[in-house]
Amino acid sequence: MRVFLTVSLLFVLNLSFGQKNADKSTEQKIDHYIKEVIAINEIPGVALAVIKDGKIVYEKYFGKASIEDDKAVDKNTAFKIFSTTKLITNVGIFQLIEQGKLSLEDPILKYLENTPKEWQEVKIKNLLSHSSGLPDVVRFQEIPITAPLDEKIALLSQKPMDFKPGNQYRYNQTNYLFLAKIIEKIKGLPFEEYILQNQFPSVKSGVYFSSNFGETVPNSASRYNYDDQTKKYVKSTSNFGTDAHSANGLNISLPNFILWNENLDKAVYLQKETQFDMWKPFPFANNTDRFAFGWEIVPVNNVLSYGFTGGNETAFRKFIDRDLTIIFLSNGHKYSGLYVQSQVINHVASIVDKTLTDEFLLAGEKINQNFLKLDFTKSQQNYLAIKKNHPDWDFEYRLNVIGYTLMDHGRLHDGIKVLELNAKENPKSGNAFDSLADGYFRNNELALSKENYQKALSLSPDNNNAKEMLEKINTMLAK
Repeated sequence: MRVFLTVSLLFVLNLSFGQKNADKSTEQKIDHYIKEVIAINEIPGVALAVIKDGKIVYEKYFGKASIEDDKAVDKNTAFKIFSTTKLITNVGIFQLIEQGKLSLEDPILKYLENTPKEWQEVKIKNLLSHSSGLPDVVRFQEIPITAPLDEKIALLSQKPMDFKPGNQYRYNQTNYLFLAKIIEKIKGLPFEEYILQNQFPSVKSGVYFSSNFGETVPNSASRYNYDDQTKKYVKSTSNFGTDAHSANGLNISLPNFILWNENLDKAVYLQKETQFDMWKPFPFANNTDRFAFGWEIVPVNNVLSYGFTGGNETAFRKFIDRDLTIIFLSNGHKYSGLYVQSQVINHVASIVDKTLTDEFLLAGEKINQNFLKLDFTKSQQNYLAIKKNHPDWDFEYRLNVIGYTLMDHGRLHDGIKVLELNAKENPKSGNAFDSLADGYFRNNELALSKENYQKALSLSPDNNNAKEMLEKINTMLAK
């Protein structure tokens, strides 16, 4: 597990590498956009690549890999890609499927011992699609990250299933713990060795596994968390253990990730038919969730794209019908809850291919930026202007996230104003009033908090949080 990066809040552009067949105006537009993103979100370091029609049309490096050492991001910098690692694990699973050593329909009890009868319907396809319903191993503090597999299974067996396998999507780290152990059972070698041998056989440096974010490795980017008290980035020391390698442990440089994508496109890892099987939507029983076999499905202007994000800092996305792939790597975001990595992918896609211009997504990103960098009055005016032109566009979730982001970063009153706006815009949303009540509670406005929790509860009678908070507030008011 390894990390190391550096911060320069003034986003330092270091060097451009491997610029091939780039349209100058397109390059300049991406440059301007990504610098703005880095500045607004105060991102320490970034590496960005765009591959179109099999050619690298953009590859650049910005900022710092290590703030402490004043080391710039460059083509040798290995970034932690967090949950984007799951894409590499998925390819490893489908390689075994293609070889006939594994089937999507195999029950997990075929490979894992001492599993409870409640798990007997869980299959490989459910692990990949996050439809297993298994208890999530990271939710339980009593399950040590260093515990052997048998102990983890025994402890998880005591927890209830979340839902019937196949019914719905719920992101779950147990799924990838088990996928790694199934790979090891079939291949008889560590998960990390299997992946490196079968997907990075010729790579000498810039690719390794480590889920210890506090570990320092040469030419690697440190992972940073923003400290609102000191107004500075602090190097992360989180350690998720070796069992997390299949879920969040890959560290990789941008050129190596570009090479991985090239090998995927050229069917070096998987036959084309197998790749398309991997990208098929999983048939969830609830008929509402949308997710493939380990890949997120993201519509952009009605064009489907496939990929994943990690740590709110990295993203990999393929627009298959446009022969376009975008890779975004970074090592820290001040406003990590705003999903900057996904917005970058969507925005860069619109610059490279005009048919991928999604006005709703771009408007949402602009709303984020306005509330972060402008005063509330101006931001609200801009928001209302957008809504006036597009009254059907729903920004409830976005406003909620913005409100919490501002409150969590020392702008309590601005955050409350955004949540007030959200409740006004969505008068039938119990969640909007629940969030607004939370904002008032944080500001010690107990009467207003109580009033809005009551409103939230009237709109959503099953809201247990509102019930608990009302009891708490009544006790505080009584005192």
